[in-house]
Amino acid sequence: MASAPSPTYSAITLNINGEKHPLTVDHRITLLDALRERLDLTGTKKGCDQGQCGACTVLIDGRRSVACLQLAVAADGREITTVEGLADGDRLHPVQQAFLDLDGYQCGYCTPGQICSAVGVIEEHAAGWPSAATDDVRPEAGPPELTPEEIRERMSGNLCRCAAYVSIVDAVARAAEERTHGTEEAAA
Repeated sequence: MASAPSPTYSAITLNINGEKHPLTVDHRITLLDALRERLDLTGTKKGCDQGQCGACTVLIDGRRSVACLQLAVAADGREITTVEGLADGDRLHPVQQAFLDLDGYQCGYCTPGQICSAVGVIEEHAAGWPSAATDDVRPEAGPPELTPEEIRERMSGNLCRCAAYVSIVDAVARAAEERTHGTEEAAA
């Protein structure tokens, strides 16, 4: 009878919220499990563990990613931002503040993933990326208007069992508007 192969491990460095974390991990461990179980960064939530609910959404190199489907070894050396890394000291990120001001949460379980996804959505929109709801996807058309329909489509990978969707859409719209006005003021 052949013995089972031994697990394979690698030494990696996860750059999370601007801080480097050297770890030795089994190749099979997900980024979500490394964050929660090895680094005690529990803001990122484990929901479905199948990439369908978005509760574990983080930003990797500024782009949205569900951490339950991302292997930790594949995130080696990349820039990872969790909900814990969005605030600037005691000053909340504009998306966090908008969620707080407009009640974009109820039980709060999905909120960290919703917030990280919203940060990604706002940046994708500002870069001119179309969505499935975008009418005119030609590059010369410029960024589409960030309507409630656009926001709902772009945030559709994040589920909220409490159904706070109306407030979530309002919070994303407010944060996007603040980003646009802040960018315009900085250019002036």
